[in-house]
Amino acid sequence: MPAVSKGDGMRGLAVFISDIRNCKSKEAEIKRINKELANIRSKFKGDKALDGYSKKKYVCKLLFIFLLGHDIDFGHMEAVNLLSSNKYTEKQIGYLFISVLVNSNSELIRLINNAIKNDLSSRNPTFMCLALHCIANVGSREMAEAFASEIPRILVAGDTMDSVKQSAALCLLRLYKTSPDLVLMGEWTSRVVHLLNDQHMGVVTAAISLITCLSQKNPDEFKTCVSLAVSRLSRIVSSASTDLQDYTYYFVPAPWLSCKLLRLLQCYPPPEDGAVKGRLVECLETILNKAQEPPKSKKVQHSNAKNAILFEAISLIIHYDSEPNLLVRACNQLGQFLQHRETNLRYLALESMCTLASSEFSHEAVKTHIETVINALKTERDVSVRQRAADLLYAMCDRSNAKQIVAEMLSYLETADYSIREEMVLKVAILAEKYAVDYSWYVDTILNLIRIAGDYVSEEVWYRVIQIVINRDDVQGYAAKTVFEALQAPACHENMVKVGGYILGEFGNLIAGDPRSSPLVQFNLLHSKFHLCSVPTRALLLSAYIKFINLFPETKATIQEVLRCDSQIRNSDVELQQRAVEYLKLSSIASTDVLATVLEEMPPFPERESSILAKLKKKKGPGAVSVTELEDSKREGGELNGGGDRGPDTSAMSASNAVSRHSVTSNLSYVFQSTPSPSADLLGIRSSAPAGTAPASAGNLLVDVFSEAGPAAPSAAVNDDGFLSSAPPSEDPAPPLSEADELLNKFVCKNNGVLFENQLLQIGIKSEYRQNLGRMYLFYGNKTSVQFASFTTSVSCPGELQSHILSLNVQTKQVEPLVEGGAQIQQVLNIECLTDFSDAPLLNIKFRYGGALQNLTLKLPVTINKFFQPTEMSSHDFFQRWKQLSQPQQEAQKIFKANHSMDTEVLKAKLLGLGTALLDNVDPNPENYVCAGVIQTKGQQVGCLLRLEPNAQAQMYRLTLRCSKDSVSRRLCELLAEQF
Repeated sequence: MPAVSKGDGMRGLAVFISDIRNCKSKEAEIKRINKELANIRSKFKGDKALDGYSKKKYVCKLLFIFLLGHDIDFGHMEAVNLLSSNKYTEKQIGYLFISVLVNSNSELIRLINNAIKNDLSSRNPTFMCLALHCIANVGSREMAEAFASEIPRILVAGDTMDSVKQSAALCLLRLYKTSPDLVLMGEWTSRVVHLLNDQHMGVVTAAISLITCLSQKNPDEFKTCVSLAVSRLSRIVSSASTDLQDYTYYFVPAPWLSCKLLRLLQCYPPPEDGAVKGRLVECLETILNKAQEPPKSKKVQHSNAKNAILFEAISLIIHYDSEPNLLVRACNQLGQFLQHRETNLRYLALESMCTLASSEFSHEAVKTHIETVINALKTERDVSVRQRAADLLYAMCDRSNAKQIVAEMLSYLETADYSIREEMVLKVAILAEKYAVDYSWYVDTILNLIRIAGDYVSEEVWYRVIQIVINRDDVQGYAAKTVFEALQAPACHENMVKVGGYILGEFGNLIAGDPRSSPLVQFNLLHSKFHLCSVPTRALLLSAYIKFINLFPETKATIQEVLRCDSQIRNSDVELQQRAVEYLKLSSIASTDVLATVLEEMPPFPERESSILAKLKKKKGPGAVSVTELEDSKREGGELNGGGDRGPDTSAMSASNAVSRHSVTSNLSYVFQSTPSPSADLLGIRSSAPAGTAPASAGNLLVDVFSEAGPAAPSAAVNDDGFLSSAPPSEDPAPPLSEADELLNKFVCKNNGVLFENQLLQIGIKSEYRQNLGRMYLFYGNKTSVQFASFTTSVSCPGELQSHILSLNVQTKQVEPLVEGGAQIQQVLNIECLTDFSDAPLLNIKFRYGGALQNLTLKLPVTINKFFQPTEMSSHDFFQRWKQLSQPQQEAQKIFKANHSMDTEVLKAKLLGLGTALLDNVDPNPENYVCAGVIQTKGQQVGCLLRLEPNAQAQMYRLTLRCSKDSVSRRLCELLAEQF
């Protein structure tokens, strides 16, 4: 822009500013300002016409006074008059005043718009830029209505100067953000995209900001930008710093443009064109290679620019999640940053590795840095870095390192910052349950947790340990012994007393044979804590006492004496008084049989969705946990770990209401009803209550007090776990996406990952199967900043399937109708396979985004192989069974060309992911692979044998399947042929 000449210096303005600065008090400043305002007002109202210079000077003074915090209620018309000047400095001051002081409701908007139109049509690049800057600064809807159709024309016109194109692109971006419904690209779309090929780097940089924003809303219209962005990125990455001298920043060519290009590519899935994808992979490899090169400058600006590009490249690699080599390299590069002296780099490396830990390709590579991360947790001075280290330990945890990570987290908890203790407690509780092979270790861990950080152990955590102990017979005696020992500590946290009271009240009889833990000793130990506890805990202890009378009749007199004392039956708290009176009366008048019936053990709790995990997500904030993490899906196959993988459940017991406040005649709804302890329904699929459970009136107190399930739809029945019976399919569901089969095939050999993603929505999936039962978690993530309204999902089954997978009809968890911007919601499906099937269920999703209805249908990845149980066989048994399945209809065979790399380890991983057992040293040809398994359905078991013969030289496979049911052979052959 033109430089201001010396003659344009406004001496009057300089003197006024000097006077203001020399004022000794606020009163003196106000007096001087009022004097100047009176002078300016008289000049504007005077008969003598002011020249352009005077108007400019006085308008500048008004602007300065406004910036000092004083209201300006005149001078606007003089500023508008300056817009018609042909002098740059006068026009500039006019536009500046309007940008700052004129609001969108001003009566002068029409005059301003006319002046802007004149400047836009003047073809004077300086005036055009001033006008565009004013439009962007004001950014009102009126401006958008007036100029939204004109600016794209200026942007793509061949004779527009580069500086004007830059301003036009950024101006259009501003208008699009404020009034997206008014900025319609239409015919300009392809020409705007082709600005990525512009020779002027500044134009490209401005245009890519606009294209990125437009792509997020209308991805299909701008998908041609991917190949152009890759081409431009390739030219920048492969160029030397001398090739782009004007845009090289401390030896790094065009770092801002490179970052924007990488960010734009994150709006789209990996390119389908092989050449484009290859070129992009080459660019990413070059960026990773450059990160290993010695720095060309010791200046911090050089490393900042270089690392900015690197982290954006790593974000793109993580987004694609399809290149194992790049993911592992990215992980190794981030690992080097974990010990970097720069705190920000360590923070970013930990944050990025949290996301990498959720990828099946890079999880193992992330685990190699466990010692470094543990050291960071212990030694980092910055609490935010320590928090990211804790997040990464949580993300990288699996069965192989769970005990080490949990132990380190517990150790750190003793000195952890108070701001992150609650989050740490939740993570330790989740990991301890999820990966507890030995539940005695789980009990020890939770009790240690309460001892170390009792104040931060929420009710959800101790509810859950109670539930697990009640549901698992093998750990009840150990839990009673351990909690008894923990209660002997002189200083005992109240949460420990709650757990102790509940467990000893239920299972104290299991340790009563030891004189050191006799019934009276147990009672005296609990009662010694009574006076130190809050009212809810005292209520729970009173309930434990009445249970003791049933378990240990010899303690009856002692406990009745406690209940009879004035401090109990005349307690000022109504809850405690009522319990004491009712329990005393019950123990006095009830026969032994009635007492035993009323005070039976608690029945096993039903399995429900984890509230600890929900609490952790809520604490982290919406969108803080990526959908792709799927929280805890750690490639553990479909095996359940004693119910651990289903996540912690909110038990149905509230401490303050653990015992019914009803009278004895209402059968004391609390007092821990009991059933024979059948094996727990790990997947929570069987909805019928076990025989012997208490009546509904009693059981109603045992509700999930943290359940967030909404009301059921009128047309759907709700079972006890909050799952809906399948309602009729949604009206007008969209047909399945064209790529639905391709998306389905991605999950034949894996259970976790991203099922679908576009610019608005990301759908993640985590599933687990045992025998003929399965549970599927769907994670719906809102990728935008705008709320999804009327969000609904429905599952329907094509013809033959409706009688086969009942769970998708009768047990679908409702979802919340509103999904906030950046937030994620979860849906649970329970699955039961009755007999073999071939068609996958359909998932229809509808919601409103920006007023427009979005309607899409996908195929849920439920395939017949999910119900495989692996079967180990010797060579003799395999071929003997192979010969028995010799009928023509029992065999399905296919010869096909390899679709993917014929890498041995990849093939083994896919065959194991199929769910079968991979048999070693069975086939005479060591190059071949043989597998065996049994498909479990409710009605029958289908034995399956598989033989895969690769021909590396011809890049071909021969796949042979023999099953006891012909339809299964054909379906498995079709599925597997797409995997190799």
